[in-house]
Amino acid sequence: MAHAPNTMKHPETILVPPFVARAMFALMIAAVGLVAYAKITDTPLVAVVQQAPVAQSLDVIITGDKSGIYTVTSLDGTLLARSSDELAGFLGVMGRVIDRERLVAGVAGTPPLQIVRRENGNVAILDPSTGMTTELIGYGRDNVAAFAKLLD
Repeated sequence: MAHAPNTMKHPETILVPPFVARAMFALMIAAVGLVAYAKITDTPLVAVVQQAPVAQSLDVIITGDKSGIYTVTSLDGTLLARSSDELAGFLGVMGRVIDRERLVAGVAGTPPLQIVRRENGNVAILDPSTGMTTELIGYGRDNVAAFAKLLD
Protein backbone atom coordinates (compact mmCIF):
# COMPACT_ATOMS: atom_id res chain seq x y z
CA MET A 1 0.00 0.00 0.00
CA ALA A 2 1.39 3.30 -0.99
CA HIS A 3 0.76 6.28 1.20
CA ALA A 4 0.05 9.69 -0.29
CA PRO A 5 2.99 12.00 0.33
CA ASN A 6 2.46 14.66 3.00
CA THR A 7 2.28 17.94 1.09
CA MET A 8 2.23 20.08 4.24
CA LYS A 9 5.61 21.34 5.32
CA HIS A 10 4.50 21.86 8.91
CA PRO A 11 1.80 20.07 10.80
CA GLU A 12 -1.28 22.10 11.66
CA THR A 13 -0.86 23.80 15.00
CA ILE A 14 -3.20 25.91 17.04
CA LEU A 15 -1.52 29.29 17.49
CA VAL A 16 -3.98 30.64 20.05
CA PRO A 17 -5.58 28.15 22.43
CA PRO A 18 -9.39 28.42 22.48
CA PHE A 19 -9.54 29.34 26.19
CA VAL A 20 -7.23 32.33 25.55
CA ALA A 21 -9.42 33.53 22.68
CA ARG A 22 -12.55 33.19 24.84
CA ALA A 23 -10.87 35.06 27.70
CA MET A 24 -9.84 37.87 25.34
CA PHE A 25 -13.42 38.32 24.08
CA ALA A 26 -14.81 38.12 27.62
CA LEU A 27 -12.40 40.85 28.71
CA MET A 28 -13.41 42.99 25.75
CA ILE A 29 -17.12 42.56 26.50
CA ALA A 30 -16.54 43.31 30.19
CA ALA A 31 -14.64 46.52 29.36
CA VAL A 32 -17.38 47.73 27.01
CA GLY A 33 -19.97 46.82 29.64
CA LEU A 34 -18.17 48.80 32.36
CA VAL A 35 -17.86 51.86 30.14
CA ALA A 36 -21.53 51.62 29.14
CA TYR A 37 -22.56 51.32 32.82
CA ALA A 38 -20.44 54.36 33.76
CA LYS A 39 -21.96 56.45 30.94
CA ILE A 40 -25.55 55.36 31.63
CA THR A 41 -25.31 56.00 35.38
CA ASP A 42 -23.29 59.22 34.86
CA THR A 43 -20.55 58.05 37.23
CA PRO A 44 -18.32 61.00 38.25
CA LEU A 45 -14.78 61.07 36.91
CA VAL A 46 -12.02 59.96 39.26
CA ALA A 47 -8.24 60.33 39.03
CA VAL A 48 -8.67 63.58 37.11
CA VAL A 49 -6.46 66.55 37.91
CA GLN A 50 -8.40 69.10 39.90
CA GLN A 51 -7.60 72.62 38.74
CA ALA A 52 -6.83 74.50 41.94
CA PRO A 53 -7.01 78.30 41.99
CA VAL A 54 -4.02 80.20 40.61
CA ALA A 55 -1.60 81.41 43.31
CA GLN A 56 1.01 82.97 41.02
CA SER A 57 1.04 83.89 37.33
CA LEU A 58 3.49 85.16 34.74
CA ASP A 59 2.69 86.26 31.18
CA VAL A 60 5.40 85.20 28.71
CA ILE A 61 6.03 84.86 25.01
CA ILE A 62 7.62 81.68 23.67
CA THR A 63 9.22 81.88 20.24
CA GLY A 64 11.27 79.39 18.28
CA ASP A 65 13.88 79.88 15.59
CA LYS A 66 14.83 77.76 12.58
CA SER A 67 17.45 75.85 14.58
CA GLY A 68 14.76 74.65 17.01
CA ILE A 69 15.85 76.77 19.96
CA TYR A 70 12.97 78.36 21.83
CA THR A 71 13.24 81.49 23.93
CA VAL A 72 10.95 82.60 26.73
CA THR A 73 10.67 86.36 27.16
CA SER A 74 8.58 88.60 29.38
CA LEU A 75 6.09 90.94 27.76
CA ASP A 76 8.63 93.76 27.93
CA GLY A 77 11.15 91.67 25.95
CA THR A 78 13.42 90.56 28.82
CA LEU A 79 14.97 87.16 28.11
CA LEU A 80 13.91 84.74 30.86
CA ALA A 81 15.14 81.39 29.51
CA ARG A 82 16.28 79.57 26.41
CA SER A 83 15.71 75.90 25.55
CA SER A 84 19.44 75.52 24.90
CA ASP A 85 20.17 76.33 28.58
CA GLU A 86 21.13 73.43 30.84
CA LEU A 87 18.09 71.35 31.87
CA ALA A 88 15.77 73.60 29.86
CA GLY A 89 15.15 71.44 26.78
CA PHE A 90 11.55 70.91 27.86
CA LEU A 91 10.92 74.58 27.02
CA GLY A 92 11.53 73.66 23.38
CA VAL A 93 9.32 70.58 23.60
CA MET A 94 6.41 72.60 24.95
CA GLY A 95 7.19 75.41 22.49
CA ARG A 96 6.70 72.99 19.60
CA VAL A 97 3.44 71.73 21.14
CA ILE A 98 2.17 75.29 21.49
CA ASP A 99 3.21 76.14 17.92
CA ARG A 100 1.32 73.08 16.64
CA GLU A 101 -1.82 73.92 18.63
CA ARG A 102 -1.75 77.47 17.30
CA LEU A 103 -1.27 76.27 13.72
CA VAL A 104 -4.26 73.93 14.02
CA ALA A 105 -6.38 76.68 15.63
CA GLY A 106 -5.33 79.22 12.98
CA VAL A 107 -3.75 81.60 15.49
CA ALA A 108 -1.29 84.01 13.88
CA GLY A 109 1.73 85.50 15.59
CA THR A 110 2.96 84.75 19.09
CA PRO A 111 0.34 85.89 21.59
CA PRO A 112 1.33 85.68 25.26
CA LEU A 113 0.96 82.57 27.40
CA GLN A 114 0.50 82.31 31.12
CA ILE A 115 2.74 80.20 33.31
CA VAL A 116 0.86 79.62 36.57
CA ARG A 117 1.54 78.00 39.90
CA ARG A 118 -1.64 76.75 41.49
CA GLU A 119 -2.42 76.77 45.19
CA ASN A 120 -1.80 73.01 45.32
CA GLY A 121 1.76 73.57 43.97
CA ASN A 122 1.13 72.33 40.41
CA VAL A 123 2.57 74.35 37.53
CA ALA A 124 0.54 74.82 34.35
CA ILE A 125 0.80 76.51 30.96
CA LEU A 126 -2.31 78.36 29.79
CA ASP A 127 -2.69 79.53 26.21
CA PRO A 128 -5.69 81.86 26.02
CA SER A 129 -5.38 82.10 22.22
CA THR A 130 -6.19 78.41 21.75
CA GLY A 131 -7.83 77.55 25.07
CA MET A 132 -5.11 74.95 25.72
CA THR A 133 -4.28 74.19 29.35
CA THR A 134 -1.34 71.90 30.09
CA GLU A 135 -0.94 70.83 33.70
CA LEU A 136 2.73 69.96 34.13
CA ILE A 137 2.42 66.81 36.19
CA GLY A 138 4.01 63.53 35.26
CA TYR A 139 6.67 65.14 33.06
CA GLY A 140 9.54 64.68 35.51
CA ARG A 141 11.07 66.99 38.08
CA ASP A 142 13.62 68.65 35.76
CA ASN A 143 11.04 69.31 33.05
CA VAL A 144 8.56 70.92 35.43
CA ALA A 145 11.39 72.88 37.05
CA ALA A 146 12.23 74.46 33.67
CA PHE A 147 8.88 76.28 33.85
CA ALA A 148 8.67 76.61 37.65
CA LYS A 149 11.98 78.56 37.63
CA LEU A 150 10.28 81.23 35.54
CA LEU A 151 7.92 81.93 38.43
CA ASP A 152 10.67 82.14 41.07
